[in-house]
Amino acid sequence: MDDAEGDRVAKALVTGSSRGIGKATALALAAAGFDVAVSGRTVNPGETRENTLTVHKSDTRPLPGSLSETADAIRSLGPEALVLPMDLTDRRDVERAGRELLDVWGGVDLLVHNGRYIGPGLMDTFFDIPVDAYSLFFEAHFIAPVILTHILLPGMIERGEGTVITMSSGAGIADVPPPAPAGQGGWSLAYAMAKASGHRLVHTLHVEFAPRGIVCFNVDPGYVATERNKITVADYGREITGAAPPEAIGAVMAWLATSPDRLALAGSTIDGQAFALERGLYLPWT
Repeated sequence: MDDAEGDRVAKALVTGSSRGIGKATALALAAAGFDVAVSGRTVNPGETRENTLTVHKSDTRPLPGSLSETADAIRSLGPEALVLPMDLTDRRDVERAGRELLDVWGGVDLLVHNGRYIGPGLMDTFFDIPVDAYSLFFEAHFIAPVILTHILLPGMIERGEGTVITMSSGAGIADVPPPAPAGQGGWSLAYAMAKASGHRLVHTLHVEFAPRGIVCFNVDPGYVATERNKITVADYGREITGAAPPEAIGAVMAWLATSPDRLALAGSTIDGQAFALERGLYLPWT
């Protein structure tokens, strides 16, 4: 994707892009012509991390997907890929990665806040959530995006154009109770708090910087058949049903990054699944 002079390829950063929606987004952007910087904790296949969702069970199984695999898939499509390991709960690490991106690429044209915190409290009920966990959720879903935006937004403003997208969730924005307690079909207070905090960034950026060429969106992806979600459901002896493929949400993200019609929706929250279906953005999913 070249700019008006034809000598600069548009660049994007997608956090949490070793698997799931982040990986699908990175590949959709690469297919649209973006060079893509990918970030997350899992750099190479088979690395172990603490992936527990609850205080009641430790889980260190390696998950499918890694930054190196996503980067290889991007390069196979033609664009460049930059691997940026990053722990969203560590402010210094987030700042380091953002500065490294500036040093190597000089900035980006699209910033996608997709990464999230996985840890105890994600699927726990109120009294089981460790109080210290709330700060980790807040760091990953709000502070880290603020840091990255502080670092990368000035370059967009200087160029007079740029896009910021946050992966939101109905858990943080719907003014209705969860359908059930956490772990029984609903979400935890920690997760809802985290998503609610991250959701507000786009509104502020839109009001302050839309006149300077910055286009912002929240995207609510709904229930998606990610690798992690499939594993979680399998642990309960079931198969995942009623979920959208990650590629459908990736197609929405690419549309929001490139379509001339996107400006009419700037500053809004996009229902990812309905948007993909209404516009036929991912035809294998109907």
